Amino acid sequence: MTALAPTITVSPGATIDPASGVAQDFTTPQTYTVTAMDGVTQKTYKVTVTEAPNTAAEILTFAISGSGGTVGPNTVAVTMPYGTDVTALAPTITVSPGATIDPASGVARDFTTPQTYTVTAMDGVTQKTYTVTVTEAPNTACNITSFTISGINGTIGLDTVTLQVPFWMSLTALTPTIAVSPGASVVPASGVVQDFSGGPVTYTVTAQDGTTTKDYTMTVTAASAPTPKYAYVANQDSHNVSQFTIGADGSLAPMATPTVGAGFIPVAITVDPSGRFTYVANYVSNTVSQYTIDADGSLTPMAVPTVDTGSGPAAVTVDPTGHYAYVANWGSDNVSQYTIGADGSLTPNGTVGTGNQPYSVTIHPSGNYAYVANAGDDNISQYTIGATGLLEAMDPATVDAGDGPRSVMVNPSGGYAYAANVDSNNISQYTIGADGSLAPMATPVVPAGDGPRSVTVDSSGRYAYVANYDDDNISQYTIGADGSLTPMAVPTVDAGDGPRSVTVDPSGKYAYVANYVVHNVSQYTIGADGALIPMVAPTVGAGIGPAAIVITVGY
Repeated sequence: MTALAPTITVSPGATIDPASGVAQDFTTPQTYTVTAMDGVTQKTYKVTVTEAPNTAAEILTFAISGSGGTVGPNTVAVTMPYGTDVTALAPTITVSPGATIDPASGVARDFTTPQTYTVTAMDGVTQKTYTVTVTEAPNTACNITSFTISGINGTIGLDTVTLQVPFWMSLTALTPTIAVSPGASVVPASGVVQDFSGGPVTYTVTAQDGTTTKDYTMTVTAASAPTPKYAYVANQDSHNVSQFTIGADGSLAPMATPTVGAGFIPVAITVDPSGRFTYVANYVSNTVSQYTIDADGSLTPMAVPTVDTGSGPAAVTVDPTGHYAYVANWGSDNVSQYTIGADGSLTPNGTVGTGNQPYSVTIHPSGNYAYVANAGDDNISQYTIGATGLLEAMDPATVDAGDGPRSVMVNPSGGYAYAANVDSNNISQYTIGADGSLAPMATPVVPAGDGPRSVTVDSSGRYAYVANYDDDNISQYTIGADGSLTPMAVPTVDAGDGPRSVTVDPSGKYAYVANYVVHNVSQYTIGADGALIPMVAPTVGAGIGPAAIVITVGY
């Protein structure tokens, strides 16, 4: 209004000042003087010009954190970067001059659903409603975030994944579980069986946007099979330990010094995970003999050759870390606990109660749980293992077994356990919960032979073997995906008289049985189907009354 030129008409013959057509600034009222034809008579006018209110009610711009919206006749569409939290966004809005908007610019709103905005024009009457929709842009990330096979995690690089499976796994039919960036897809898909035996396999990840892709090279290899080197047999009635080297074909050969002395009635033997130390439970001496394993595999008694136990130690085991050892004491109904020093020597760490006549103790592969077979109570005691190696009874403290459980074994997977029940001639089978507790399977027992004294599982977790003392044979089972045992097509294989203990070497290629009555060890190769096959030399001599056998790969 700063330069408006009005057109003015006045009385006939009169004049006006300022004249018609002369521009004036009407931002403030202006004075006009009219002079009549007589030249004397005058009249003054005060002219006020006002602007009518704006009727426009438009959203001109709408932006959120720098992302501008597309404004339509009654809509606004805003695309935010992937990952934006749309629950509390505060848009910046401009509207027609003089207009107002509700909700106001800068007010945070939840845009998980479309939101309504109303613009009111300057005139206070004209209104317009806009529907504002905020969407999240598609994810452009196309990464593999995890790659696992049978619970084994792969190592993920920029565009590579490497993974090593156990030596016994075939590379020809592995099923990876793959996680990728949110919204992305991968080809071949997760859960699809893949053959990795021919070398690296390419997996392509496509981002959520459908355009961005990334190729990964997957390399899956099998670990080398451990090579068994030495075997040790606890001879109950000759009070010593037989020591053997293991040949390339798995056969046992007595060492140059075939035996080393033990305590009175050695009934159990174990080797620590490092392969440097051996421990023997002496049932009548109430001690554990402790040995170092020399470079040639021969045993040397430690400077302190024995450590005290409870009454009638019947079993000895070492935890997976090699830091703690445990002895089940048949006569005193408890477990002796020990710490293991850097030199392998045992230091007593107290005792914990068990059921009646504990005959076997085993540790879960995680090192977090322990289980004891109570032959006198027909149950299994179950414990958690604390940070200092001490056992603490679970709740419930026991789970039922069959009659006279003499041996308890945990599957290498950590998901299942088995107990050999000598008096009911069967095997109790359990699942192991996330808290380490045992629960009987839907089929709680499977038949064994007469007098099952020992149960073991191969390193792959696919086969189980039971020494039947009174039948002079070994029951052999396949282990299903649910951990349950199924007798093989040939359910038993002959052993010597009075098989007391059965074990499988760490490679899973060979099995050995200590035959108490005939003072020898039966030796077998393990077929592709898990069945035991007597070696060319089916037995090797041991001491008198071999009660237990252990295999090590050395160090």
